[in-house]
Amino acid sequence: MGTIRNAFQLLVLLLTISTFTMAGDSAREIDADANEALTEFFMEVHGAKKFLANSKGYVVFPSVNEAGFIFGGRYGEGVLRVGTESKSYHSVTSASMGFQLGAQNYSLIIVFTSDNALKKFMTDDDWETDMDFNIAMAEWNTEEELDEIDFGSNMVGFVFDSTGMMGNFTFEGTRFERIHP
Repeated sequence: MGTIRNAFQLLVLLLTISTFTMAGDSAREIDADANEALTEFFMEVHGAKKFLANSKGYVVFPSVNEAGFIFGGRYGEGVLRVGTESKSYHSVTSASMGFQLGAQNYSLIIVFTSDNALKKFMTDDDWETDMDFNIAMAEWNTEEELDEIDFGSNMVGFVFDSTGMMGNFTFEGTRFERIHP
């Protein structure tokens, strides 16, 4: 029992340190990191530029850190863009509990394909994904053009440029919050 408590305390310490080192990035830093993440996304996914150009808007989280051992968490900061213009800045936070072990870092883009989904995200300062909308996590291969795929959702999420490893079977809630860097 002491081992689990020590592991949990270590996890909380690591998440706290990583949150404080990431939190507080300036808008300029978030935008620069988002531009780098988009460049990587365009290189990895055929048709990504056209897909984003045809979207209503998208949120780019260039670096999301996730770690867990029974209890886990995730944190990242990003920017909402409509066209190429930055509209607002947001954080993604998640807590989870269940069978999980590991740590990873990845980039996340959530694309809004309907005006209603974008409007809901823009007008709600504290938005949770499980309230009104579900995000379809995209699956594609290198032979497909992204704009040829119908994901059947108002929002499509893309995880890419992942490092580390995280195995889990958990219950979790994800929350997006407007920030003012």
